[in-house]
Amino acid sequence: MLEIACFTPSSALTAAHSGADRIELCSSYTLGGTTPSISSLLAIRRETSVPVNIMIRPRGGDFHYSAAEFEQMRLDVALFAPLASGLVFGILDARGHVDVARNSELVDIAAPLPCTFHRAIDEVGDLDAGLDMVVACGFRSVLLSGGTKTAEEGMERVRVLQEKFGGRVCLVLGGGVRNGNVERLKRGTGVEWVHSAAINGEGEEVDGEEVRRLKGVLEGMQREKQNDVSKDQEMEH
Repeated sequence: MLEIACFTPSSALTAAHSGADRIELCSSYTLGGTTPSISSLLAIRRETSVPVNIMIRPRGGDFHYSAAEFEQMRLDVALFAPLASGLVFGILDARGHVDVARNSELVDIAAPLPCTFHRAIDEVGDLDAGLDMVVACGFRSVLLSGGTKTAEEGMERVRVLQEKFGGRVCLVLGGGVRNGNVERLKRGTGVEWVHSAAINGEGEEVDGEEVRRLKGVLEGMQREKQNDVSKDQEMEH
C-alpha cells in the first residue's frame, strides 16, 4: 500500500490520479511538513475520494511544543477531524520521549479517526520503548525509518520492530523511498505500507510518473504473492 506525502492540492490530485492509496496532506516541504490550510483539504475532497490524512504540526523544527503551540494543535485536530480520513502528529517531551499525556489527548479529540505518529519517533533513542508509548496513546500507525535518516539505513531495525510490534500498530516505512528501492525495502522490512514524497527535482510538486512506478512495483509484488499462494493451494490438492 502506497501513501504519498503532498504539499499542495495539485500534488494531492496528481498522486490520487496516479495510483496513491492514501494522501498525507501537509504544507511546506522545506520545513518537513506542517499543518495545511483547511481550504486545501476542501479543494482535494471535491475532486477525489482517495483517503486524505492531515499533518498536524504548527511549525518546523523539534517536536517539543509550547503551551500555545499545543493549544493550536488541539484546535487544528478539532477543525480537520470532520473532513479528514486520519490525522498525523507526534509530540515529544523535554527529554525526547513520547509525550503520552499530550498525544493521548489529541488522539481522544480525533476519535474515532485513526491517528498516525509521524517521524518524530525516529528521534526517540529507545525505539522499543517509544513504540510501546505510541501504542499506549492509541495511535493506529507510526511513520518511521528505524531511527535513521533514510529507510535504507534503518531497514534491518524496522524489520525487527515489525516482527515485534506489527500486530499492535501499523508500521509505515518512509525516508527516501523510491521506485528503485521500494521492492528491496518492502521485502527487507515486511511492512504493508510505504511512504514517499515522490518529488523529483526542484520544488514541492509530486512527480506523477514516480507515483505510477512505485505503485507498479507494489502491484507486481502483490501479484507475485497471490500467484505463490495459488501454487501452494494447488500443491495441497
